[in-house]
Amino acid sequence: MEYRVEELARLEGVRVDTIRFYRTRGLLAPPERRGRVALYGEEHREQLAQIRSLREQGFKLVQIARLLAQREDPTRPGGRPAPPASDRLLDALVEEHVGARTFSRQELAAQAGVPETLVTAAQAAGLVEPIQAGGEERFGEADLEMARAGLELLGAGFPVHELLALAVRHAEHVREVSEAAIALFDEHVRKDPGGRERDASRVTDQFRTLLPLLTRLVAQHFQRTLVHRAMERVADRGSESELRDALVATEAALEVNVSWR
Repeated sequence: MEYRVEELARLEGVRVDTIRFYRTRGLLAPPERRGRVALYGEEHREQLAQIRSLREQGFKLVQIARLLAQREDPTRPGGRPAPPASDRLLDALVEEHVGARTFSRQELAAQAGVPETLVTAAQAAGLVEPIQAGGEERFGEADLEMARAGLELLGAGFPVHELLALAVRHAEHVREVSEAAIALFDEHVRKDPGGRERDASRVTDQFRTLLPLLTRLVAQHFQRTLVHRAMERVADRGSESELRDALVATEAALEVNVSWR
């Protein structure tokens, strides 16, 4: 089947401008030109469906562009298009972000033992980011662990508003560093020294290996910095010897465990 852009837009329930925008961003393959007429085919409908699916899962357009850039052309037996090679990397991204189990906001609050309004506040602050699954927001196991850790901090006496404000400041810095790390991954891992895309299976394996290592490195640096600054402050006071001894012991046994399900 062949479609003009207006027909494709009507069939897929999108605007013509949206299709043209996706083309300029490299998300859609160029149409076939016959004179002044641009014709789209079934492959463009499949591409639009995949973009819609990825967006429903919470991926941004820049992330979708990176994933779709690794599509492969080979076909399966029987003439059916092969799934994009990036699907393996997408599966890895979703698995690391969400984990094996997901929760609704109500389920997350119940499992963590926190008010649902606190989960809503954390989401509004950008501290937890659900994915869209079947039109519903779903939270992952990492979000559950964060909620439980936050509850313990509140139990230790931290005011909720000040704790959230501090977490937002931290999250802003983390996003900035994460974008830089992704750029490094794209340039030095996803591509070879000649700028060619590496095999998707190899990239996925390296992603699974490097992500826990990078997470451990960042967590250890944060924990070590926190301990050192606390030790300096205690030393400045010249008292609280028991706290100082505890910090020294913590420094000696400093360890951060990171595991992905």
